[in-house]
Parts: sequence; C-alpha cells; structure tokens
Amino acid sequence: MWWSETKGLNRRGFLMAGGLMALAGCGFSPVYGEGGAGRVLQNAVRADDPVTRADFQFLHAFEERLGRPAAPRFALAYRIETREDGGGTVKNFGDTRIQVFGTLHFTLTEIATGATLAEGQVEGNTAYSTTGTQFASSTAAEDAELRLMRMLADSLVTRLYTEPGLPAA
Repeated sequence: MWWSETKGLNRRGFLMAGGLMALAGCGFSPVYGEGGAGRVLQNAVRADDPVTRADFQFLHAFEERLGRPAAPRFALAYRIETREDGGGTVKNFGDTRIQVFGTLHFTLTEIATGATLAEGQVEGNTAYSTTGTQFASSTAAEDAELRLMRMLADSLVTRLYTEPGLPAA
C-alpha cells in the first residue's frame, strides 16, 4: 500500500512539473510576479472622470481592484451601455423579474507615448425582482446596477491582466 501511494504522489509531481514547464515554455508568467500585468497596472491606471451613477460605481469597483493612481502610466477611456429586459409578467402587475445587461467599451493607452495597448469590450448581466413595493423595486434596481458595475470592473481587470504587450514594471 505504501508503495502505491508513493508511486501515485511521484506521478502527480511529475505531471505537475511537466505542466509548469509547458506553461513556462509558452510565455506564461504570474500576474503578480516580476514584470507581471498585476504589478504593472497596480496604482497606474487613470480612468476617465465619471459622469453617471453607473460610472461612479464602475470607477469605485475598478479602483478597488487596481488602486487609485498616484502617478498614472496608463489612461482608461470607457463607455458603459446598459439595457433591461422584463420577464415573468403577472396580469395587472407587469414584469416581476428584470434582467439588466451591460457592456463596457474600453481603450487603454500609455500616457507617455499615446500608444493604444488594449481595446475592446466586456459584458455582464444580472437580474432583480419587482414583486415588492415601489421602494423595494427601486432599491433592487439600484443594487442590480451596482452588482453589474462590479462585474464589469472584474471582467475588465481580468482582461487587462491577460492582455499581451503591456510594458514591464
């Protein structure tokens, strides 16, 4: 029994080492490792000034993840689009479930050179219930918007971490 357990551990260790070597061979580097995107972007991205409540919520979530820039190296231009679709209609009441979809269009540029480093869009969705009072429905809608902005911030940060071509720290 001891021999088979040890043999299994050695086999797993060999497979893990082989997997790590394969990742190293393809250019894999840890996000927060030396020169990784996490270190490069931390406290270095200045986003456009917020205008709407959704912009403020997005920016707050974004800065929670990457920090507030003291001496920014990068500029983030963004535009948020949202739309709502109703569902679960009840006669004489209306929609009881609202799904909120959001798209964040972004462009990340290097401030010193003006070069575009990343651009594209990320998407997310959430939902809320309207079966309570008007106040409860309004509060649920605001909460759904906040959740959506956090999702978009998470998706954007993940996308930027995996974006090739960011300058080293």
